[in-house]
Amino acid sequence: MSVASFTHPGSWTVDAVLALPEDRTTRYELLGESLVMSPAPGLRHQRASFRLHVALDAAARAPDAPVEILEAINVILPSGLVVPDIVVADAGATAQDAVSIDADAVQLVIELVSPGDKTMDRKLKPLLYAEAAVPHYWRLEFDPAPRLIISELDGGRYVEVATALPGTVTSLTEPFPFEIDPAGLTQPQHSP
Repeated sequence: MSVASFTHPGSWTVDAVLALPEDRTTRYELLGESLVMSPAPGLRHQRASFRLHVALDAAARAPDAPVEILEAINVILPSGLVVPDIVVADAGATAQDAVSIDADAVQLVIELVSPGDKTMDRKLKPLLYAEAAVPHYWRLEFDPAPRLIISELDGGRYVEVATALPGTVTSLTEPFPFEIDPAGLTQPQHSP
C-alpha cells in the first residue's frame, strides 16, 4: 500500500478518485483526503476471493435473498471510498450500471488479509465500516491456515461472533444462511 503521488490540485475527493482511469493493476481508495493505492492481489488471494464469492452467491440464491455479491467494487463511506474484496449489497442498489455503491446499501463486507494490508484490513477498515453502520464484517486470514473471522456490528463496533476454522463446516444465519469450510478456499486445483 502506498500514498499516491499523482499531480492533483487541492484535496482528493470521492469524485476525483472515481474519475481516475480504470486500472486493473491498482486499487484506489480515499481515506480522509489521502489517496491510497494497493497493487492487484496475488493468486492465493484471487483464488480465495473467487471461491468465496461463488459460495456466497449460491447460498444467497437458495433463499432468494434480495442481494448481489460483488468483488472489488467501490463503496462510498462517510469518510471516503474503499474497495472491499467482497461485498454483499442490497439488490436494488446494484440495479444501475454505476461505478460505486453507498455504504448504506451494504449488508456485509469481507476483506481478505494481504501481507501489505494487514493493518488496514484488521484495524482501520473495520473502524470505517463500523462508522458507516455496515452490519457484518468478515475477515479471511490466510496464515497459518485459512480461517474466516465473523463479526457483527454491536454498539458501533464489531464483535467477533464466530471463527470458521479449516476442516470444520461453520453454519451462519446472517445475512442469509451460509455454510463454509475455509480449507478449500486457497488450495490450487490439481490437474487430472
